[in-house]
Amino acid sequence: MPKLTIRRENIRTEYDFTGTPTLAVALAAAGFALPLPCSGRGTCGNCAVLSLTGAVSPPNEPEIRFGVRLACQAVLLGDCAVTLPEAQTWSAIETAAASPALGRPMPGHYGAAIDLGTTTLAVRVFNQQSGAAMGESARLNPQTAVAADVMGRISAALAGELPRLAMLATEALRSATQEACASAGIPGVDAITVAGNTTMLYLLTGRDPQSLACSPFRADTRFGVDMPLLGATAYLPPCAGAFMGADLTCAALATRLCEQSETTLLMDIGTNGELMLWHDGRLYAASASAGPAFEGGEISQGLGGVTGAIDKVWVENGRLGSRVIGGGEAKGLCGSGLIDAVAALLRLGRIDASGASDAPAFMIRDGVRLTAGDVRAVQLAKAAIAAAVETLLAAAGIPAAAVRQLWLAGGFGSHLSVPSAAAIGLIPVTLAGKARAVGNAALAGAAALLLDTRLREEAEWIADQAQILPLGGDEGFERRFLAAMDFPHIR
Repeated sequence: MPKLTIRRENIRTEYDFTGTPTLAVALAAAGFALPLPCSGRGTCGNCAVLSLTGAVSPPNEPEIRFGVRLACQAVLLGDCAVTLPEAQTWSAIETAAASPALGRPMPGHYGAAIDLGTTTLAVRVFNQQSGAAMGESARLNPQTAVAADVMGRISAALAGELPRLAMLATEALRSATQEACASAGIPGVDAITVAGNTTMLYLLTGRDPQSLACSPFRADTRFGVDMPLLGATAYLPPCAGAFMGADLTCAALATRLCEQSETTLLMDIGTNGELMLWHDGRLYAASASAGPAFEGGEISQGLGGVTGAIDKVWVENGRLGSRVIGGGEAKGLCGSGLIDAVAALLRLGRIDASGASDAPAFMIRDGVRLTAGDVRAVQLAKAAIAAAVETLLAAAGIPAAAVRQLWLAGGFGSHLSVPSAAAIGLIPVTLAGKARAVGNAALAGAAALLLDTRLREEAEWIADQAQILPLGGDEGFERRFLAAMDFPHIR
């Protein structure tokens, strides 16, 4: 049986494989999954390895273009060895969340609230008797090694990858929960709540996602159930629909969205943008696929919120200034830095309203560049979110100015520069002064349900009340999407 020798820093691992898998598949099976934001098409370069020797396929066109061996493209033909770059340390996964009140907790001494996101996951453990938060952990969702977005993972699941996707999610939750328990000095947890979008809950539970894959896109379960998980009792909160998950239900619960006396818009922007609008006693909801650009995916030098990622960019004396997570040399751009960079170049007049630029690429710092293709990816992503917002407002029959509060949930929303988001048209300019970050509201809602089971009824009410606006094939949304591709004119 052929052997793959894996080297990362001071660690050497050997893995026996069969057949002729890609390096990415073999690495994931060996526990060294690399992110594949482009779903393994060889277009992002994020799975580059430092060296690859032995019986492997010759470099193909994408690898020649990038000048490196790509794990998603290299095919293993026999004994070989690979050297991996340093493991990325995620520094910007949002774990900050409001502390919930202790009511009637799930049974047990200790419990874990989990936010299982498309790209990242976060865990916080609690004392079930006092309600005190005790420890936390956060990391990359290893399912990104299969596909970057929910549709890619649904397709993979239907192609036979469902058991692997379920295993990746379960083991990631197990490892993160153990790490959070270790930081708290406790042996384990008796109760768990898991907030996640509908697809993430399907894949976690190994449920066939066929109903999510085609029109009319109706989930054949909306969860709101207890189940065994990691040796504990886990509650999976209710989802409003196929693409309106338990994460948004939990966010609405945590922020008391439906108790507001003023019109309020809640936005959780990421690979999948989920929105809720509370107006005049009615709850409107929509989901738009923004793609992985806001998480650094499919960007030429894109990164997640890791050490070495540029997370802030600004104009200083007519030039670009920037900040790098962790200091030191820049290695790429994360989502917030990407938005800042585009906004800064718009202010400098280097990019016009159509997205056209006066150069094929712009140097940010330390060899990190923003390309015309990156700008186009931002346009596509921000247009999807902006058009979804306009569609919600149209359904409620109100202008953007009628919204009195804009709440930005999740990691991207917490690190996003609101002026930059308004400058590129991601959020309406009229709402910029009304925006505030609410942290990881999905995690806060999961914690609230962990510590007070009486809130389950309220969570069910939120999921049932949401009037979901299907955007796929909607002519109004398509028209607004095309109009939103342009950037606002900066005066």
